[in-house]
Amino acid sequence: MAEFPGIAHVALTVTDLRASAEWYQRLVGTEPVLDEDAGGFHHIVFAMPGGTLLGLHSHPDTDSSAGFSEFRPGLDHLAFACVDRAELERWGARLDELGVSSSPIEDAHYGSGLSFRDPDNIALELFAPPA
Repeated sequence: MAEFPGIAHVALTVTDLRASAEWYQRLVGTEPVLDEDAGGFHHIVFAMPGGTLLGLHSHPDTDSSAGFSEFRPGLDHLAFACVDRAELERWGARLDELGVSSSPIEDAHYGSGLSFRDPDNIALELFAPPA
């Protein structure tokens, strides 16, 4: 058997597809590569560096009453890779420019992270490996 494959895509269910798509477009700095009704859901997809796709999904029967929580089974957070801590610091400044609230950079023996949240409160992180 070959090495286990990398991640092809991540899909996040959002409450307001257009508002989230605008927010993510400002964040990632690219236009979506796909915007379509796929039958039971609508999705907008962004191509990320390295070939991973980031999809935003809107389902007609989404129950958003409870909101996102990393304390329920499912997604804890989604982390985006930075090359080093200096790039992480630049992204911290970029988040400030975008008006996106974030945590201070937290350093640990396994790397450094900067946490923030999307419009649906989904936990996101920028992460750099240790120096």
